[in-house]
Amino acid sequence: MNNRLFISGIPAAGKSYLARKLAKHLNGIHIPTDAIYKEKSKDPDYKKWINFYWDKDEKIYYENTTPDDQWKNLKEQSEHLWPLNLEKIRGYEKEFRFVVFEGVNMLPHLARQDLGFPGIVLLGSSFKDILKRNHKHPRWGSTAELQKIEAESFWNIERPRYKAEAERCGYPTFENGDDAFEYVIKRFTTQEPD
Repeated sequence: MNNRLFISGIPAAGKSYLARKLAKHLNGIHIPTDAIYKEKSKDPDYKKWINFYWDKDEKIYYENTTPDDQWKNLKEQSEHLWPLNLEKIRGYEKEFRFVVFEGVNMLPHLARQDLGFPGIVLLGSSFKDILKRNHKHPRWGSTAELQKIEAESFWNIERPRYKAEAERCGYPTFENGDDAFEYVIKRFTTQEPD
């Protein structure tokens, strides 16, 4: 289990970029756990939670959902999808290479509960960067207005809650991928005990 890492954090913070960079540098494998949901999108046990946001009018959702309820919904979605993440992760138990798992739904409290390996949480370095990335690779919204509303939610609502949960669970947080990269490389290329 010493060659495993998970990366969690807000959307558009650079998790996938960091995971790919780490996998390449450490001759490992990058597993984007959010991608597994497409395979199960018609499964009645998971359909509601996979499509939780897609089945809603985004503008109405953000206008009528309090920050606490937005976080509650993300947590509930993550908890219901967690068995899919665990199944994917356990499929790599015998892999000898470095494996980095990354995804929005890998919340720190779930990782602490079930994973026996380290993780980090990416928070993003600025609202401007989050907005730019969200415009380039939209998470949900199809218009610039909706993408801005999303980015505001990621930055103002999800970010402080990811940070608080990571700190409570003992996982380090990073504002940018470069600092996180240096931290992970040092950790995985020296034989220091946990």
